[in-house]
Formats: sequence, structure tokens, C-alpha cells
Amino acid sequence: MSWWRALLAACVILGLVAGGVAYAANNSVQGAKKEEGGLDIDAPTAILIEAKTGSILFEKNADQLLAPSSMMKLMTVEVVFDAIVKGEVKLTDEYKISENAWRRGGAPSGSSTMFAELNSRVSVDNLLHGAIIQSGNDSCIALAEGMSGNETEFVARMTKRARALGLTHSTFGNTNGLPNPDNKMSVRELAMLSRHIILTYPEFYKLFGEREFTWNKIRQQNRNPLLASLDGADGLKTGYTKEGGYGMVGSAVQGGLRLIVAVNGLEDSADRAADAKRLLEWGFRNFESRTLFAAGQTVGYAKVFGGEAGSVKLSAGEPVKVMVQRNGNDKLVARIIYKGPVRAPIASGQPVGVLKVWRGQNLALEMPLHAAEDIGRGSTTQRAIDGASELAIGLFRAGVEKL
Repeated sequence: MSWWRALLAACVILGLVAGGVAYAANNSVQGAKKEEGGLDIDAPTAILIEAKTGSILFEKNADQLLAPSSMMKLMTVEVVFDAIVKGEVKLTDEYKISENAWRRGGAPSGSSTMFAELNSRVSVDNLLHGAIIQSGNDSCIALAEGMSGNETEFVARMTKRARALGLTHSTFGNTNGLPNPDNKMSVRELAMLSRHIILTYPEFYKLFGEREFTWNKIRQQNRNPLLASLDGADGLKTGYTKEGGYGMVGSAVQGGLRLIVAVNGLEDSADRAADAKRLLEWGFRNFESRTLFAAGQTVGYAKVFGGEAGSVKLSAGEPVKVMVQRNGNDKLVARIIYKGPVRAPIASGQPVGVLKVWRGQNLALEMPLHAAEDIGRGSTTQRAIDGASELAIGLFRAGVEKL
């Protein structure tokens, strides 16, 4: 076993947390321009993650909520993708371009549009092309009205879907990101949403890499600057409003490794493109994936209450991998977090807690853990001993809190 794996294993064992105590860490780097590895970016908020595991390579004020502008269209199209997969909507379904969609998001609006004609009927497939490639505001409103009757109802669906995906802080006021005080997202949740789209909808994700789209005899180019400037770039979305500044979410694959970057709050579109490209190139150049634990390998133990054994083995359902810098100088700290002791009986595969791994100040990985074995109920005597032990521990904690 290499020295770094041995060190991490020791950290995991020492970091096992019982009694429902949650480990807390400040995961964001506040305000600094010079970041880890000497990386220099202008973006006030930024994050870089590895797509397969969600491992975080870099972050700066990643939880700050800003107007996402047109990047919010990712949430709109995700709701449509989900509906298509569930059979609620077909790509061939056609929706009418209402006066509301035409006036507020079409040619008269002066905003980004696919130039759909008033009262025309456009297929869901073409509306998705318009929303993703041309950033059409009319496309998003038409999709919302066609699926939910009106934009307000669709926005409520966006919120419900976002919460189901773990986007706990994002809020939405419309479907297209046009100025609205309720439109708020962090770069962390934009990256999380992008990762979900990439992994869940590979066929639909191809739309983000298409270079152009023509509608109503008007040919428009994809607004993503990475598609023409970075090898392997194939998504996702740019955005700009006066309230949010310039931002973008981008993704690229090099050497079989996919990275996702999100930046927001910049004052210039050129700086937006430069920062996104710089972060991706830095990630590809400096990081590699290492396996900490194989699938099914024991990661640690959780304390058991009232069981035939005093602890239960914990493992992950897939290999536990983390992105580390190639120079090997990363300091890894791991914690197993669970509410415990876990009450018996316990079934193998039962969710128990989560493994969190920090690389320096950054939360590099968060992986669910489950019981790797069955633990039956213990004898009456054993349960009584465990009960007395927990009572004593509870009284001790209460006494410490009063000091």
C-alpha cells in the first residue's frame, strides 16, 4: 500500500464520527485571487469538478448566490429531458408560440431568441435546439407553456425538480434567466446540475456541442467560446445579465477525463472565456484519478446499538476515487459521518452514512456508505449494556456542554 493510501486509511479510521455529530469545514476559498497551485483567475465565483465522481479540484466562493442569467436554461431543459424520459413528452410534440412567448422572448424582445414566428407550432426537438444552441428565450417560454399551461406552473416544477436533484439553494423566477430577483444559483449547483445532465442524458447532451442552428432561415452560432478554443470541449452554456455579470458552465474531455467548470460574476465576456479555459487546462494538466478503496472494500466502521456485534463494516457501492495533484503533495483528510450508534438489526446494503474527503481546504469527494454485512439483534443483556453506555455518554456530553 502506497504511503498516501496508508495515510488516508488512518485518517478515515480516526475520523469516524458517531452520535450524529456532523463534521463541518469551510470548503470555499474566500476572496483570494491567487489560488492553489498559483492559479490566477478574475472570476469572483468559480468551481472545477471531475464529472464521474464529482471530485472538486478547485473552488472560489462556490456557494455565493448570483443571477445565473441564461445558464439557468440548464434547469429548464433538464425538466424537459426528464419528462421525455418518463414518457410524458415526445420530441415530436408541437407547441404553439404564443404572443407572450413571442413578445417577451422572441424577436420583439431584443434578447437572445430562436426567432420562432408568432402563432406557429414548433416541435419539442426544435425548441430544445433553440434553447440550448441559440439560447432562445422564446424557446423556453414555449416549452413551459406547452408542458404546464403557463410559465408560473413550469417554474414551480423546476423548483421541485431542483430539490429532488439536491440543488437546495437555487431559486427560479422564470424559465430563461431574464432579469428577475428570484433567479439565484451558485456555481456549485450549476456544476452539479451540469454533471447530472451529462451523466443522465448522454443523447440529449450532444445538443450542447452542436456549433450552429438555423430557424426561420436565420443561422446562429453556438455562444460557447470553448467549442472553438479548447480540445475536447462539448458544452454547456453561457449567460449574461447586468445583475449577474458574465458567466458560463463548460465541459471538456481529454485523455478519457471529463472536467466541468463554472464561473460567474465577471465584467467582460473575454475574461469569462479566458477563466473557464484556464481552469480546465489547469485541471487536465495537474490532476489524476487515484483509487482509495475498491468497490466493496471496507472503508471504516460504524458503532452499533443493541446488536450481536458492536460495530458494522461500511463500504461504498463503487470504487472510491479522488482526484489528486500529480506532484503528490496533496494533504487528504477523510471523515465518515453518520448518525449513531446504528440500531440493530442492520441489513447488508442499508444506507448508514457518508464518506467525505478533503484535499486541503476543498471538499474533494462525498460518497454514500452502506452496511457491508448483516448485524442481528443482540441478547437482552447486550441491549441493556448498550443502553446504559449510551445514557452515560449522553450525560457526559450534557455536562461538557454546560461547562
